[in-house]
Amino acid sequence: MLPTLCLCTNLRRASRGISRHYDGALDGFGINVAQFSLMSNLKRLDQPSISSLAEAMGLDRSTLGRNLRVLECAGLVKLSEGQDHRNRLVCLTEEGEKRFTAAWPAWEAAQQRLVERLGEDRRAQLVQLLDELAGVD
Repeated sequence: MLPTLCLCTNLRRASRGISRHYDGALDGFGINVAQFSLMSNLKRLDQPSISSLAEAMGLDRSTLGRNLRVLECAGLVKLSEGQDHRNRLVCLTEEGEKRFTAAWPAWEAAQQRLVERLGEDRRAQLVQLLDELAGVD
């Protein structure tokens, strides 16, 4: 790899490496890291609207919509109308719940390998730094 001090280049390179790590762990479950992350957020938020899910994930609605369509076509999520018919709610289907539950141990093992590599202190520092950078405009 060509060394650089550019934060953008280094963060994107690290992001691709981390994505490959988690995608490898999810191999065989029929979902990738982005899809697993979306499903994980659905579990945590309990039938969010598309807008609130996009905000929670730091995604724009169009990007989230494309990702949701893939999961919906696979039968892993379903969209329904909220109380306000302009709002669409998202939740995991029964198959989505099963797939997520099956993949969770592999995700956790991948997470643990990274934590062991960094150590708890460096992990906490990294999370703090990334949270700071996530708010930069």
